[in-house]
Amino acid sequence: MKKLFKYLGALLLVVVLLASAFFIHVWYFKPYDINLFFGRTALQFALQSPELLSSVRVLEKFGIDGHNEKLDDASLASGDEMFKNILAAHETLSSYQDEDLDTADKMSKDVMLSLLDIVVEGERFRFHNYPVNQLFGVQNGFPSFMESTHQINDLGDAEDYVSRLSKVGVKFDQVLEGLKHRENLGILPPQFVVTKVLEEMRNFVATPVEENILFEALANKMEKAGLQQSDQQLIAEQAQTTMEQTVYPAYQRLIEYFTALDVKVSENHGVWSLPDGDAFYALAIKFFTTTDYSPDYIHNFGLQEVSRIQSEILSILETEGWDISGGFTQSIENMAINPRFYYPDNQEGRDQILDDYKTILVDVQRQMSSHFHDIPAATVDVQRIPEFKEKTAPGAYYQGPAMDGSRPGVFYANLYDIKATPRYGMKTLAYHEGIPGHHYQVAIQRELKDMPFFRKMIPFTAYSEGWALYAERVAYEMGLLPDPYDNIGRLQAELFRAVRLVVDTGIHAKRWSREQAIDYMLANTGMAESDVVAEIERYFVMPGQALAYKVGMTKILELRQKAKDALGSQYDIRDFHRAVLNNGAVPLNILEQLVNQYIKEKQN
Repeated sequence: MKKLFKYLGALLLVVVLLASAFFIHVWYFKPYDINLFFGRTALQFALQSPELLSSVRVLEKFGIDGHNEKLDDASLASGDEMFKNILAAHETLSSYQDEDLDTADKMSKDVMLSLLDIVVEGERFRFHNYPVNQLFGVQNGFPSFMESTHQINDLGDAEDYVSRLSKVGVKFDQVLEGLKHRENLGILPPQFVVTKVLEEMRNFVATPVEENILFEALANKMEKAGLQQSDQQLIAEQAQTTMEQTVYPAYQRLIEYFTALDVKVSENHGVWSLPDGDAFYALAIKFFTTTDYSPDYIHNFGLQEVSRIQSEILSILETEGWDISGGFTQSIENMAINPRFYYPDNQEGRDQILDDYKTILVDVQRQMSSHFHDIPAATVDVQRIPEFKEKTAPGAYYQGPAMDGSRPGVFYANLYDIKATPRYGMKTLAYHEGIPGHHYQVAIQRELKDMPFFRKMIPFTAYSEGWALYAERVAYEMGLLPDPYDNIGRLQAELFRAVRLVVDTGIHAKRWSREQAIDYMLANTGMAESDVVAEIERYFVMPGQALAYKVGMTKILELRQKAKDALGSQYDIRDFHRAVLNNGAVPLNILEQLVNQYIKEKQN
């Protein structure tokens, strides 16, 4: 028996040594199998972002949760290391020969390369952004992350929450380091960004700690988790002290920097004003649309689409008895001011909006089988955008579900201005952010089987936003918008995305002013002014992103028509949707390959 144990011990040691050697080789050298490379690369980059790990929750089921007490490293040195790793990953991936790969692995290589290529190309523009901005800056991103993403299920999670609060000072100082570096490079934000983030941060620190979203979220999470009252009290005291001594002072240092910056910026220019700004914008277009379209092409296409969609809306208005002799702007304003289209401007009205959104999403799920084969397991919730940031936030946005099923997808609705939520636009917005739009697409992507992990997470904006806009059209085709005013809401949403093509290129390539862009969007959409201002200011800080929606939708519609024409009676829209969705987000050229493959398979 003793000999047997010795033999088993020696065998175990050999296995451990072999496994260690294999791991070391895979981790530090080129893996022999490209899928090992995909896994290694995804893990290496994920491990550099504890906030991402908390969001996707793939390690917790293995008992690994140390990342939940940390924040991302925002230092210049960390950024240097990240780009070094990206360059190394790009070199290794390029060394795998296409002829040695099967079809699936070749596609995964192409998907990853398409992203790494543009990141490598854009290294010189690494600092052409605004880490503190009115939309998704670190100053509002951190509270939102803690409120929406950091889970508390036990005392350890609550302690991790406080630990993260204690690290805000370090992270914000790292951000300040980057801001000062950008200033030295001549990269300063538009003036309105400075004004709005100062107002937001001053209001944030003026709020008593007990009423701050960070403190309230912690208290609510502990109560919901059923922690003992003594533990809740102790954690609350620690959080209050940490916020007073670390969090608020960190915000105050950002406030001091932006107060000094305020006298240095007086213009609201697009990125053309930044060093080599035209080349940066061209790359931004390439990144967000996965095309080589020029600003002029996109601008002119946008103008054509604006005219087409406005004509369709006017036709419906005329059919419904409206006087359209004053043209589109006057006609859409006449409709938009009708009080029957709005909820009461009070808390009850806002609560009803959220309830009605939820009802819309329940209703659409009952009818999905007519156009879709697959139903994801992840559910979706509707919540109000946190009030501390909704004044400058977009009209809505979506957050994907946790991969362990512990958190649903969330459609966040902006309820700041009640006039920005007309009843006739609500169905289309719910379809875009929820089902069959973002939630449906993201949930399917994250639940894909036999797919490299990075393919379940990688975002391509033209694909994802193109799909969500296309989903609005599909909902109409499913018969979910029988009311002509709801259809106007759908067309108005598409018009909004067409106008984006005009104003984004106008701001960044044609040097439009902020006011010129606001005036154009107001005249051509019929949107509430508060929404228009927030949108235009969004395009200033996210150049090129707004182009992805209409470009992506247009490509999907082109590919759908191609499949219809090629397959005739064999065409089934459910099969087409499965072909589009069941490989996750991809660049538009690869999406075309997937649809071509689907057509070929159906024909054989």
